[in-house]
Formats: sequence, structure tokens, C-alpha cells
Amino acid sequence: MMLGRRVVVTGMGVVSSVGLTARSSWENVVAGRSGIKPIERFDVSRFPVRFGGMIDGFDPLQYVAAKDARRMDHFVQYGLAVGAQAVRDAKVEITDAWAERCGVSIGSGIGGLEGIEASHLALLKDHSPRKISPFFVPGSIINMISGNLSIMMGLRGPNIANVTACTTGTHNIGLAARLIACGDADAMVAGGAEYCITPLGLGGFCAARALSCHNEDPQGACRPFSQDRDGFVMSDGAAALMLESLETAQARNARIYAELIGFGMNADAYHITQPSVNGSGAARCMELALKDAAINPSDIDYVNAHGTGTRAGDVAETRAIHQVFGSHARSLMVSSTKSSTGHMLGAAGAAEAVFCVFAMQDQVAPPTINLHHPDPECDLDYVPHHSRAGSINYTLSNSFGFGGTNGTLVFRRWS
Repeated sequence: MMLGRRVVVTGMGVVSSVGLTARSSWENVVAGRSGIKPIERFDVSRFPVRFGGMIDGFDPLQYVAAKDARRMDHFVQYGLAVGAQAVRDAKVEITDAWAERCGVSIGSGIGGLEGIEASHLALLKDHSPRKISPFFVPGSIINMISGNLSIMMGLRGPNIANVTACTTGTHNIGLAARLIACGDADAMVAGGAEYCITPLGLGGFCAARALSCHNEDPQGACRPFSQDRDGFVMSDGAAALMLESLETAQARNARIYAELIGFGMNADAYHITQPSVNGSGAARCMELALKDAAINPSDIDYVNAHGTGTRAGDVAETRAIHQVFGSHARSLMVSSTKSSTGHMLGAAGAAEAVFCVFAMQDQVAPPTINLHHPDPECDLDYVPHHSRAGSINYTLSNSFGFGGTNGTLVFRRWS
């Protein structure tokens, strides 16, 4: 960050529709594979949308005891998994001194819909609270990822869970970095988690007419920047970064993936679900992040766009990128990895931060798949269909959420 101590990434974790680790998720995204499939976990025959990004093969017992797993919603299990992955990847030895200065900041956009639905059905069936599990509240409220991870690992630093809809993952990472930069912590496990494909979650977004309805082609349904896009694709998942001050990482001779050099956040102050038409809020957010990073717009090589595949959002973000980057916008590689993963809501920004770090490490920009009919109003280089090798030293990741909340992260390659 421009003010305070430098912050670096030393570990990463991802559980997504395209992989159960950070590396496997990245490799599948780079290969242009889709994680979207028909929904089979509940009856969707009366829903207008019958597909999404579900997690296959996840075993919570790799991370928590069976009795504890039974008391947690899946979003908590996912959050604990990626937090544990990030800490293991960072090869941290959790001593008493380390634990005192390491915190957790993992949020969720929606939280425990699964437990809320089940508990409500139990209440209606018995007309009393007798059938509601005593673990309903502690198993489903959003800060229980951070709470449980801190207990599991003995982490006694700041323990928070920012909640800002689809900007949640990005804001948790950015705010955690600020805590490190200003000295409130030496390290933070930061990110987001979501388990949103439930009857109520799917039904709510169906009612809002926000989702793609391409039931005949689930893997081709998420079409950011395409003229025939018709909404986003819901996905479950989680992601986290292990963030440390540069001094802390160097003192233990840690492997450093990248440096987080900029964070911006602001509000459109325009509409609860729609972006400002000209992208002014998103543009200001990117400008704030670049100012925090103390670099020029022309330094950015790759942008991981919010790019959900909504008609208004894709155009607004494209206009915002033009505003911020000027003539350099034509030289940028810009892609939406949501075209492969679907939209993980509160976890999306954290997963896309991981992909930005890998893009610099592997010197390759991931593709925007399903871009067969580009929208004339979306006129940037979206790296269509196939990943592309290139010189990538600075990356920028955007997240925008309901309520008009915006977040942007800027990373620098570590060498």
C-alpha cells in the first residue's frame, strides 16, 4: 500500500466449481474449462433457471472434525477449507508470537441460506422452536468462518467479516491489507465464501430476473461482454489469501507470490442493483486503487473484470475502463474468469485476486470463454476463447456489488 507497511501474498486457497485448490482452479480457468452444470441437489423443475456452479468432490473432513462439520453450513466449511489451504500454502509455523499478530477476515455475501431454510421448515412443521438445531445460529452467521478458523488455528489477531454483496471478497482482502499496513496485524487470512445455490437463493435471483436462462447450454451460459448475454450464472465457492507484511514474510524467509500495492473502495450512490450508466463509480474506484498503488494507469497489463454477463454491468465496466485508462485501454488484456467459474457472489473477488496473482506468476492472461458474438459496446481486448501468454507485471481486479458498492485491488509481480 502507498501508506504504511508493504503487504505481500504468501499463500492462496480456492474451492470452486472448476477445482478444489488454488492451482487446480487456475489451471482449469486457463484451459478455458467451465464448471457450470445442471442442478441436481434439489428439485428445480419449476424454476426458470436449472443450472449453476456447484462444488464436486469436496470433503470437509480434510479440514474439520466430523462432528464440527455437521454443525456448520457449507459456506463455513468452504471458508475454513480455503483459509487452511492458504495458511498451509504459506508454510507458516503458528507460534504463540505469530498467533498474537495474525488475524482473519473472511466474509460472505449471503451466508447461511441452507441453515435458514432448514430451520424455517422445522419451525413450520412443529409450530415451535423445539426442532430447531441449537447450532443453527452459530452454524450459519457470516462471521463464523473467521471465528472458527481463528479457534482452529489459535489466531488471536483481528477477527472480522466484511459483508458487501458481490464485493465481499475484494473488500475483505483490501481491508485486511490496510490492517497490516497500519500495524494492527502482521498477517491476515482474507477472502470470501458462498453457498448460494439453494431453493431460496436460486429462487430469489430468478425472481429478480438476474440470471441467465440458457438451460439448454449450461457451460455456454455465462457470456460476459457477448451480445447474447442474458444474466449471470450463480456459483458456490470460496477463496482466501495469506497476507503478510513484507518484513514478517522476509523474516521467516517465506515464498512471496506477489505484492498487494493498491486498494480502492467507493459507492455509485445511484441504484441498489444497477451500476451508474457511464460507469463513473467503477472508474473512480479504479482511480482510487491506482492512486493508492502510486502507479500510472499505463502500468497495468491485465484487468480481471467483474464481468458477470449482465447487460448493464458489462457495458458500464467497459466504459469505466475507457475512462480510467484512456488510449492504454486498447492495449490492456481484460478478461472475465466468471465465464468459467460462474459468479461466486461474496467469494468472487477473492478467487479473482488469486487468478490475478497466478497471471503474473505464470505470465499468462486467462480467457473469457463463450464470447462468440461480441457486443459492439464492449470493445476491449477480452482475451476471447483462449488464454494468452504475455508480459504481466501489474494486475487489477474489479468487484462491484448490490447497493452500488465497489472494490478494486492492484497487485505487482514479485521478482
